[in-house]
Amino acid sequence: MVRVSGWLTGRGTEFGGAPFRFNTVDMEGESAVEAGIPVVSMPEPEGDIGVAVLPRGRYVTVTHAGHPDQLFGVITAVQEWAEREGLEWDMTVVDGAERRACRLESYPTDPRVEPDPSKWEIELAFRLAD
Repeated sequence: MVRVSGWLTGRGTEFGGAPFRFNTVDMEGESAVEAGIPVVSMPEPEGDIGVAVLPRGRYVTVTHAGHPDQLFGVITAVQEWAEREGLEWDMTVVDGAERRACRLESYPTDPRVEPDPSKWEIELAFRLAD
């Protein structure tokens, strides 16, 4: 993430936040993670740094105040709530791993300002099926 933010800063690109986009989540194995930073204007891609637009659609969102280690419980509660509500995720399961169309985990709290992770705010967004 530091490399991407440095690359954007070097081009004078204004940030719009700092989400992480998870493409594949496998709680028992490896997850494939694509990190990104929303920007005000789209820079030209370079080398292995690309640009993308997050998919439009309906999302379930939740804000967690606390340590990132507590996110598993938060995500489980969101999934249980969505199931009770009859909501379907925009995802497929391949070999036990969830491949989501879009799952964001954003950290609006700047760790340089608030170094205590137990005081961070974390925003989660999960895209729903159309």
